[in-house]
Amino acid sequence: MQDFIFTLTDTAGGLEAADWTVTSSELGIKDGVPFEITKRTLHGGRQEGSTLVTIRAGQLTVTVIPTRGMGILKASLDGIEFGWASPVDEVVHPSFIRLGERNGLGWLEGFNELMVRCGYEWTGHPMVDGDKVYTLHGRAGNTPASRVEVCIAREAPHRITLRGLIKEKAFKNVDFETWTELTVVPGDTGFSLDDRLVNYADYAHPYEVIYHTNVGRPVLEEGARVIGPFTHVAPFNDAAKPDLSTWDRYRGPTRDFDEMLYACELAAGADGRTEVALVNASGTLGFSVAYHLAEMPAFTLWKNTDTDKQGYVTGLEPGSNYPYPLPVERAANRLRTLESGAEARFRLRFDLLTNTSAVEACAARIDTLKAGVKATVHGEPILRSRPKA
Repeated sequence: MQDFIFTLTDTAGGLEAADWTVTSSELGIKDGVPFEITKRTLHGGRQEGSTLVTIRAGQLTVTVIPTRGMGILKASLDGIEFGWASPVDEVVHPSFIRLGERNGLGWLEGFNELMVRCGYEWTGHPMVDGDKVYTLHGRAGNTPASRVEVCIAREAPHRITLRGLIKEKAFKNVDFETWTELTVVPGDTGFSLDDRLVNYADYAHPYEVIYHTNVGRPVLEEGARVIGPFTHVAPFNDAAKPDLSTWDRYRGPTRDFDEMLYACELAAGADGRTEVALVNASGTLGFSVAYHLAEMPAFTLWKNTDTDKQGYVTGLEPGSNYPYPLPVERAANRLRTLESGAEARFRLRFDLLTNTSAVEACAARIDTLKAGVKATVHGEPILRSRPKA
């Protein structure tokens, strides 16, 4: 039985549905959990022209930004919102972002998502390398989708998939296309991503990707902690050394706190998947990210426990690499390369943990992954490739 398919954006066909809605009842779906999917175009200020697609299915809501690389603005479950309060309070359209400003930190002028993709030609911190300028975290998060589709299964449980095509192309440089798929199953307590990056150039090209996943209140608070099957933890730079003994625990909002990052490695289960979670102090709320370790072997923990107004947030960041500038990652042999016509796949699952039982179930899954695993905490940054134990 063929799925319901709706095209919301298609640059090749000159199509852009500015405002659109479909519901389960309109489709004649009477079994299962009711759902609604809407697209709207924002107006005014620096969000002029930005688009949002929101999927509401039972108690779960997920909002995606097609004009910002199909990033996830926020999600909620059982009335509890997951995301963070950035000083950037508008969904800024990429046309207002100048990535090269602020010494390559212009990306920060739009940064407010629950999850934003960093990549694909490069990620990481800015750097000038000869005649090449690498700005913060690449271009994917500020690239509007060239095609956006909604696919709804006719058969129960009526799986909903939001697909987007992100193109990163430059004459005599890169020719990447990425199909992103966000899937919600009505009645579920989380959602998944399945992204495929393809190199359409006639030549091989390196790539980088980081899924910059950002969580603030109500999960993040004083005494919150991150749990996972960590095998190695190292300070990203000297600035992270002062809190190395408490790398997995969080402060409350702290004035003049500068960010601290930790470069981590994790163990995986027999199926190749691993999972990391942020849990609040009482163990009643949490947020977890599960993914395939072979696809993204590097994990970065970003702690930014500044004041609430400045952006009290932490980042759980699976990636193909760490956010050092690309030349550093190249020297450390952490760059991956796509041959002509080849593809790389990135699969993730996000779970919204809204009660003690959900947190305990997540912790039990992670405890299974941690069996026989002990984290080695290193005193110095991993700038070069570390020999495996």
